[in-house]
Amino acid sequence: MCRGRIPMQTISTRNLAALPDIPALRRLTQSLAMLDAILWTEWEERYYSFNSHWAEGEMMASMRNGCGDDWFLLISQAGAVMKGFSHESPMATVPPWPGVLSDVPAVFGNFLTEPAFSMNDATFCIWRTVSDSQWQKGSVTYPSESDPDGSADLLFILDGKPRTYQRWVEDYYELDVCLAAVAHVYAHLPLSKEIVTELNSDVALSDLAADIIEIGYPWGAEQSLI
Repeated sequence: MCRGRIPMQTISTRNLAALPDIPALRRLTQSLAMLDAILWTEWEERYYSFNSHWAEGEMMASMRNGCGDDWFLLISQAGAVMKGFSHESPMATVPPWPGVLSDVPAVFGNFLTEPAFSMNDATFCIWRTVSDSQWQKGSVTYPSESDPDGSADLLFILDGKPRTYQRWVEDYYELDVCLAAVAHVYAHLPLSKEIVTELNSDVALSDLAADIIEIGYPWGAEQSLI
């Protein structure tokens, strides 16, 4: 199902300083995937996913909004790289827009050739190697629009604020979700039966065993997944 989007926020390819560093971004995207898994049992209904076993030494996070927009984040020993596509943005008329992919470091070569990431459909791409002190992007000449590549629309969720996720769920799904429980997951604290019930009383911790393992999210050792 195609859903709407929250208006432009601070994170974008014109403001990469607002994006968390690699370890924080990994934890955040794992938390987003875990929250979606708790709230929606059907994978097809979820926006956010995370595969902690994507390939040897690699993890992959993704967003798909049901409208043809997406982003894919690959985390490896070399660093992290993300590609995004906003189908209604001005830069979607010529994907990939000149400069978006041309400066991606060679250490991320496998990312650029991965069929699952649909690299021909790219309106923005950012990366950060382990030696970089900040996120990088290519030499791109942007159209004059306020969000020409759609990155502000697609990356707003990565501000690290539990209230942002709560507001998104309330706006798009008309669900009441406990902010304290969202904050617990955002803090990457171990998942418990109580937190799961607080978020979705129709789901048990044991129902989430496969998701927890795939996402690599921590859960309390005293909690049984069986």
